[in-house]
Amino acid sequence: MKSLPLNALRAFAMTHEHGGVRAAARELGVAHSSVSRHLAELETWIGVPLFERGAATWTPSPQGVALARRVHELLQGMAEATAAAREAPSPFTVTIGVAPSFASRWLLPRLPTLERAHPRIGLSVLVNQQLDTLSEGVDLAVRMGSGPWAGLDCEPLMDDHLYPVVNTDFWRAANGSDAVESLLGLRLLHDRDPSASWEHWRRVHGPASLPLDHGARLTSSDLVLRAAELGQGIALARGRLAEDALVAGTLIRPFGDKAVHLPKAYWLVRPKRKAASPSQRHAVTAVVAWLKDQAG
Repeated sequence: MKSLPLNALRAFAMTHEHGGVRAAARELGVAHSSVSRHLAELETWIGVPLFERGAATWTPSPQGVALARRVHELLQGMAEATAAAREAPSPFTVTIGVAPSFASRWLLPRLPTLERAHPRIGLSVLVNQQLDTLSEGVDLAVRMGSGPWAGLDCEPLMDDHLYPVVNTDFWRAANGSDAVESLLGLRLLHDRDPSASWEHWRRVHGPASLPLDHGARLTSSDLVLRAAELGQGIALARGRLAEDALVAGTLIRPFGDKAVHLPKAYWLVRPKRKAASPSQRHAVTAVVAWLKDQAG
């Protein structure tokens, strides 16, 4: 690296890119004699012909073409890397960590209201499933589960309710009614989240003979709801995540208001460390207040 003639390499790449010494000089803002000198020095340093002498127009040799293309590619990469490094993050940027289902079904539809209320705040959403730790750089998180968690500042955000949801066509084809016995014989969709298991429903509303050992078991509440929307079975949904689908009519509640209460189902979680600057502390406080307002 110490001996690389970087200025000469740049001049050569620009000469090839613009088809001549004078055009390269104009692009670089230097005299064309300076570019010519760089080309001669580079050719001497490399030890192989890089362009043809005596040609009517500037013509690189095959080795020169290969070198110029590669150098131009690398210079472009350097330009992009330095531009990225110069992009200083806003002091009002807040990074929030959430589960995938919560991000897609609850948070994203509400983000425009945050942008209208706090246009200076830039919210960066980090999706992960961790419950007991926070990724590096996360300012706050919303966790679904039974908190609190050791080593973190934890505050209940909102309750939830579990209730069955189903695609209208699927329910009609099953000749379902508002009696919970209609569940017998239907394909159940299972959420691997233990807080949203069909056992909770069976214990509260029945039927006691409802078999729980059949049906798809999916890794996220979002997948469970999507499978129900596609008519692949009946899901036991977290109400907070299903409410938009109910409004849109892609899912219905076949058993009316019957539900299972989940107290303290979502938590606000923050690291013990404080935000780096007064501006960011203000931004985090504003996002927390907005989340509480939306939860209400």
